[in-house]
Amino acid sequence: MFSLKIPLFTSNEGVQTPKPSYNFGFIFCGFALSLLGLLMVASTSMNIAAVKFNDPLYYFWRQSIYSLVGLILAMLVLQFPLKLWQRINISLLFIGIALLILVVIPHIGREVNGSMRWISLGFFNLQPSEPMKLFIILFMAGYLIRRSVEVRAAMSGFIKPMLVVCVITCLLLLEPDYGATVVMFVTVLGMLFLAGVPMRQFLLWVTVVGLALGLVLLIAPYRIGRLASFMNPWADPFNKGFQLIQALIAIGRGELFGVGLGNSVQKLSYLPEAHTDFLFAILAEEFGLIGVVLVIALFAWLVLRAFTVAMQAERLGLHYAAYVSYGIGLAIGLQAGINLGVNMGLLPTKGLTLPFMSYGGSSMLIACVMLAILIRIDYENQLAVFPKRGV
Repeated sequence: MFSLKIPLFTSNEGVQTPKPSYNFGFIFCGFALSLLGLLMVASTSMNIAAVKFNDPLYYFWRQSIYSLVGLILAMLVLQFPLKLWQRINISLLFIGIALLILVVIPHIGREVNGSMRWISLGFFNLQPSEPMKLFIILFMAGYLIRRSVEVRAAMSGFIKPMLVVCVITCLLLLEPDYGATVVMFVTVLGMLFLAGVPMRQFLLWVTVVGLALGLVLLIAPYRIGRLASFMNPWADPFNKGFQLIQALIAIGRGELFGVGLGNSVQKLSYLPEAHTDFLFAILAEEFGLIGVVLVIALFAWLVLRAFTVAMQAERLGLHYAAYVSYGIGLAIGLQAGINLGVNMGLLPTKGLTLPFMSYGGSSMLIACVMLAILIRIDYENQLAVFPKRGV
């Protein structure tokens, strides 16, 4: 589905056979989301950028650079065989943990809005939780290969990776970053389930993880406040419920076709973080239901296609590729789903960006790398199939 025009060549038997090629559907989907994101970053940030930096396009130019670097990075990643990621997955996990430790050290981590989630590199603020989402997927895929029998037959096969995730979770909660914690936990649980963990063990740990995340929610008063404001934002419309109310107003104003690009009212200092966490609400205001359906359809196609590629890899015996593809599909789908849910008032407020679209360098770069790995997996699937056709 949606593939580049494939050139033909003649095999030894004189039969024309299609060559492997990079999947056009993934490429189109990534470009469409990124370009729409650039457009919305420009639209949502012009007012705040003019006030803060005296340059209405300040955030747009920076996001353009992030997108360009992400494209270059994706092109490089496409050249790496998946065996390379499998060989270095444990090293990447330790690098990710080291970055999470560094970010909570005073004078190294950079604090913004009460959260210490960034490491300042001068020209760029690195958010370690973003690469960790990819590193944990690569590690879990390798673990599921190395311990395949233990995972299916013994409780220890389930407990060991969960202990690793718990260590990462503790570091994330020190920032704090509850949203990234939820995404990682659910992604790992999903990968274990798809790897064939016995249902009884899986349900037991889903219950344990659910209780643990609930406890983390309860011990932090501000999280309880967010939950209360999500349930009834109108109870405190000028404080805790303000952001959600403004997002809902923006979505409601969009109606079917929207008010038009650049004509949003809510982005004019009414809706905080309009160019990051709540970009989707402004998109809904300016493009209406049509824009909303388009964005949801693009993300749905991307996730479904990732799962299709994973199932193809599994049938071909490429189990590491399959688990990585499952993990990336879960991570992108979860993050996009949570962001959309928050914008529409279906979930409590979380500090999660919309992949490929929201302003943020770390998020854009890792999204591009994830997409490139998916394209590479699809390409290697084709390489595995063609020899069986006499190539």
